Amino acid sequence: MAHMLIIGGGMAGGTAAATLRDSGFDGEVTVVAAEGHPPYQRPPLSKGFLAGSEGLDAVHLHPADWYAERDITLRTGVAATGLDPAARTVTLADGTELGYDAVLLATGASPRSLPLPGHDLAGVHQLRRIEDSEALKEALQDGGKRLVLIGSGWIGMEVASTARGYGNEVTILERDPVPLAAALGERLGSAFAQMHREHGVDLRTSANVERITGEGRADGVVVDGETVPADLVLVGVGAVPNTALAEAAGLRLHNGIVVDPGLHTSAAGVFAAGDVANAYHPVIQRHLRSEHWANALEGGKVAANSMLGRRAVLDAIPYFYTDQYDLGMELSGYPPLMADADLVIRGDLDAREYIAFWVQGEHVVGGMNVNVWDVNEAVQRLIRSGEAVDLDRLQDPDVPLEDLIPS
Repeated sequence: MAHMLIIGGGMAGGTAAATLRDSGFDGEVTVVAAEGHPPYQRPPLSKGFLAGSEGLDAVHLHPADWYAERDITLRTGVAATGLDPAARTVTLADGTELGYDAVLLATGASPRSLPLPGHDLAGVHQLRRIEDSEALKEALQDGGKRLVLIGSGWIGMEVASTARGYGNEVTILERDPVPLAAALGERLGSAFAQMHREHGVDLRTSANVERITGEGRADGVVVDGETVPADLVLVGVGAVPNTALAEAAGLRLHNGIVVDPGLHTSAAGVFAAGDVANAYHPVIQRHLRSEHWANALEGGKVAANSMLGRRAVLDAIPYFYTDQYDLGMELSGYPPLMADADLVIRGDLDAREYIAFWVQGEHVVGGMNVNVWDVNEAVQRLIRSGEAVDLDRLQDPDVPLEDLIPS
């Protein structure tokens, strides 16, 4: 009986396991997760779960008994420590050796460390796991604390919003002149910065963070010679793909595990998906590694079908969403193409009700709807069409988006 082995307990791994069964595979399916939880998704950890509006049921993809009912073996709380592609075996930390016919590496990413003096003090947090979110929630939920965030990426901005909602003081320290500029550009990054400042966040840019202070427990962060008082510190300066297992096995690596559009690695029978995979995207004809939820979701489906020997291609448009204060946003597009594209705004940027389009020539390569709903599908169709658009009509809210999409 064929054995499909999945290493990783996140969205990609959990989705792959479900897809295998939904696709009619009746052989063995095993999911190995280093964390002591059934597969789960991470977006709620900085959003609803952290805010207390969602419980673990919104975090876990399925309850543990769901896997048992589908004859999927869950091995949680144990890490995979070795992969032998020639022998088609995986070794676990407890000494167990598992054979496989196909294996999926969905090992995710880990928070990037910041080797500042004081980084190991109590009260210094990172946010990646359920336990991280629970610890932050416990520290913030009663309000009245001083939170210093080092880094202003999406997770940091979402935590800042939630912390302010609990009634805490928040300071954000960002090394770049404009937060989120790498993802959105300076104009839209500045708009997000302004929103946070309007909600009482002390957002400092071009900041040089020197060290975290405290005796046993963090009590401040020194930035440009000034000490900012802190009851807790969150370091959010990006993530790095977990490639140690793949590297030791001799797989091809470059900014993650290099895979083709079907998520095959350089070793036969070995696949990779989610945060750890640097996949060749057939539309933009270059490799692209994405750490967002939708990539893990779609990648899990594609990987499962490829493991079954079916033709499958990861060609979805990268997608991301965020919720901050009274702002909700969906973003679809190809980051490498968006980086040097022109920005076209449709709607009212100051009122935070708009759609932003990234345009190369006359071609839309990205779109972000902010507090404008039920349009993301049309935005994606417009991007996918690859057709030239009239820029005057594109920015005119009175012209339905559907009228811009070729039939």
